[in-house]
Amino acid sequence: MLLTAKGITKSFSGVPALRDGRLNLHAGSIHALCGGNGAGKSTFLNIITGILRKDEGTIVYKGTQVDFQLPKESLDAGISIITQELSPVRDMTVAENLYLGHLPERYGLIHWKQLFRDARELLERLGFKIDPRKKMREISLAQTQLVEIAKAINHRDVSILIMDEPTSALGEHETEVLFSSVRSLASLGKGIIYVSHRMTEIFTICDAYTVFRDGAFIEEGLIKEISRRHLVSTIIGRDYQDQFPEAKAQVTEEPVLRVKNFSIPGKLRDINLEVHKGEVLGIYGLVGSGRSEFLNGLYGLDKRESGEVLLNNRPIGARSPRESIRDGVALVTEDRKETGLVLTSSVKENMSLPSLRALSKLGFIQHQKEKGRTNDWVNKLRIKCASIKLQVRFMSGGNQQKVVLARALGTEPVLLLLDEPTRGVDAGAKQEIYGFIEDFVERGNGVIMVSSEVDEVLGMSTRIVIFRRGRITTEMNNQGVTAADLLHAAS
Repeated sequence: MLLTAKGITKSFSGVPALRDGRLNLHAGSIHALCGGNGAGKSTFLNIITGILRKDEGTIVYKGTQVDFQLPKESLDAGISIITQELSPVRDMTVAENLYLGHLPERYGLIHWKQLFRDARELLERLGFKIDPRKKMREISLAQTQLVEIAKAINHRDVSILIMDEPTSALGEHETEVLFSSVRSLASLGKGIIYVSHRMTEIFTICDAYTVFRDGAFIEEGLIKEISRRHLVSTIIGRDYQDQFPEAKAQVTEEPVLRVKNFSIPGKLRDINLEVHKGEVLGIYGLVGSGRSEFLNGLYGLDKRESGEVLLNNRPIGARSPRESIRDGVALVTEDRKETGLVLTSSVKENMSLPSLRALSKLGFIQHQKEKGRTNDWVNKLRIKCASIKLQVRFMSGGNQQKVVLARALGTEPVLLLLDEPTRGVDAGAKQEIYGFIEDFVERGNGVIMVSSEVDEVLGMSTRIVIFRRGRITTEMNNQGVTAADLLHAAS
């Protein structure tokens, strides 16, 4: 046994975050740590890696009882973690980030030639196509995720690699490359603790599992001995029904959105598509295909070079997010913590931000109106928070995503742009978000949804368009379409 943890507890200000954390990790095993948002997984992993101190319990690593007090102690012992929240040094190069803390030196100075050579060799060995000389701020979110993964894998003498939502920003191709690296590590006798809300990944890559719920250990076993339905039901604590809601919206011939010859220099060329009332249009493509760039361009975050955009048969400028909100377009971005939320602001403040004009009179915010509207959204989207004054950084990922969704819906849009709407969200919250999307289109509105999850695209879309190298290459009605069809069209 490589690692055994028993009876781990942790409370914050008297409120228990972890009541009974347990895990048995074998050498050479890829072990899924499962649980909904707020189940205690992150607290447990932070204790294992020395980021937090446990209140009670025992941890035995390689036959010796340990109690790491600092992250450096666990790292030196051979336990490395890739966290869900990326923390690159954005003004440094990819190579510097990879070797931060142990940069190669020559005559007391950084040996730049060796640094870039080592970084290039590491990235090529892992199959990650990233220029090591680029600054971190110049690369995509998916590439940033790959750099963090490479940095953790490259750590000297790593025995346990903890991966917390490692594919949340990756496409299918990058995920397969990552899985190949993970399998190679496991074959060398390394132990992998794998955290993901994507059930398909768990049943593809993992051989064992442990479930936490409400801060406590619930069940462990071998993946091959259980079904997907059993695992999800154990995670959410109730019988698991169909993940995707039954499509009830009446799709009409009348378009909500019509896009003609839409182009953004260096990103998109001649995009032509329509979204009809009652329709969820799914967009699928590999990382870098132009999926997110298209949504950003429609919303006014990127300036378009040419093309026409009509919303309900009326031309709109989409020159800025403010104009887009006024015209009836709302965007849920792919990275809620980087671009979707003000983490140090409250639930109420985050929900109100794009709607301040509607909540104000004579230049002053009507606080009772703001409070009432926020409470309405909290109840409607079943957001779990102790108070609407709670800072969103203290909320689980699923509840944070619901705040982002409420903020977008609060502007009363007719077109909703969703970029990875369930990224890092547990199975129960996913079902709820899918239900909100279906309710939105049932009212005669339209949705464009970008997702890296094939199941999500197939489960929610009326039609699907495939993006490749900044262009639409395929359009298909979602009838009898398979995951293989999407992957083939995208690659």
